[in-house]
Amino acid sequence: MTKKALITGITGQDGSYLAELLLEKGYEVHGIVRRTSTFNRGRIDPVADEYNKESKRLFLHYGDLSDSSAMIRLLGSIQADEIYNLAAQSHVKVSFENPEYTSDVVGMGTLRLLEAVRQTKIDTRFYQASSSEMFGKVQAVPQREDTHFHPRSPYGVAKVFGYWATVNYREAYDLHASNGILFNHESPRRGENFVTRKITRSVARIKKGLERELVLGNLEARRDWGYAKDYVEAMWLMAQAEFGDDYVIATGETHTVKEFLEIAFGIVGLNWQDYVRTDSKYERPAEVDLLIGDASKAKSKLGWTPRTDFQALVELMVEADLEALRE
Repeated sequence: MTKKALITGITGQDGSYLAELLLEKGYEVHGIVRRTSTFNRGRIDPVADEYNKESKRLFLHYGDLSDSSAMIRLLGSIQADEIYNLAAQSHVKVSFENPEYTSDVVGMGTLRLLEAVRQTKIDTRFYQASSSEMFGKVQAVPQREDTHFHPRSPYGVAKVFGYWATVNYREAYDLHASNGILFNHESPRRGENFVTRKITRSVARIKKGLERELVLGNLEARRDWGYAKDYVEAMWLMAQAEFGDDYVIATGETHTVKEFLEIAFGIVGLNWQDYVRTDSKYERPAEVDLLIGDASKAKSKLGWTPRTDFQALVELMVEADLEALRE
């Protein structure tokens, strides 16, 4: 019998990679998309074209996590075996400018989805996309599942709410629900307003003579960067586990924005210092200086380990942006 999966945020980086993974495994995949006046399916439409050639197995539905009745209706009609909640306003700096909207979608949106699962009484497994931003002003290095949270942004605060809502529904209603505390994960499908993609896109454009400089914020911020395609596999593994649980997903290595710049510009034979300048307007009101995760639990219980190292990740992102310009 064909398994069904429902993905919120299917048009995003993680949603499109997860849809590909599930389709490769033979799933029927349903995705929730927001109705907008601009085109927002650039990542998922190629996936649909590829996998719907012979028999349609990818279905998109209009919906929004701010609409409880729509969530109840969709969950009841689809009857998904697995639900992956990836929808979010996920840009940290934007969350300072739009804290109420971010909190509603990221925090309350998770609660609405969990409550829809409870009310429809569907037999499903629930995955919640939690974030390393919940650790914020870190209380321990590296960060593990038992490290205390100290979020430093409205986005991080909202993710903490979603995390505990997921734990609460698991304990109160015996729901198979898991939190994946994912550290930064990037890819050629990363949004262009995120620092890693901003860098690789500018590197390609500077190399081709289309830009002259790149303006960034804090170059000393350290992050644990992995490859999104590796990380969506961890999401799927959590849904296959016997019981719901919480897992840190990370590489266990930390690198600065400056290191990312050095590799990215080096790939095209340029010195980053000739093209990059900083501006404090791109810095966060409250910075998160060091994030590095310990994924030992995911390795021992799920058998998951990252396959793509930092150098390879930067290379594939730069090459993809160069190829996009050639096309």
